[in-house]
Amino acid sequence: MNELVEQAVEFGFSHAAMLDTSTLILRVEARDMCAAQKCKSYNKSWVCPPACGTFEEFYGRFAGYSKGLIVQTTAELEDNFDYESMEKASMAQKERFRDFRAVLAKRWPKLIALGSGSCKLCATCAWPDSPCRYPDEAIVSMEAAGLIVSEVCKANDINYYYGPLTLTYTSCYILE
Repeated sequence: MNELVEQAVEFGFSHAAMLDTSTLILRVEARDMCAAQKCKSYNKSWVCPPACGTFEEFYGRFAGYSKGLIVQTTAELEDNFDYESMEKASMAQKERFRDFRAVLAKRWPKLIALGSGSCKLCATCAWPDSPCRYPDEAIVSMEAAGLIVSEVCKANDINYYYGPLTLTYTSCYILE
């Protein structure tokens, strides 16, 4: 499995680590952040709460999976308001994450991909009037699933914080 971590870093992620799925504990607090409109997508997207599924549904999806992979993109910022670097890193993480998902799916066709932040595939989500336009490409975030990302990182021996003037986007793949 170490080759998988190496492959992720070679693919362009700043950091990667193996994930033990027994560390995935869904928390109401994560969903509370969604409901507080931290990213302004709650109840506005198929991949955000409440449309993305209940805790019971996520635990059901995770059943039978024992391992996974955490991947991160870290940006170095000029200052705390360097939104250009933040957005660039966010988009790089999303693009890299989707592309690497295709690579991993060849070996693990039933993998579960949990991204970072809200979906950006469409300018305006079809929720709730029409079905998702891209159901095979849309990705639920770790937070929307109910995960506290810093807890997942700590439980799997990967940093969440890499120092002042850095920002890290974290996603994970859950593998069969």
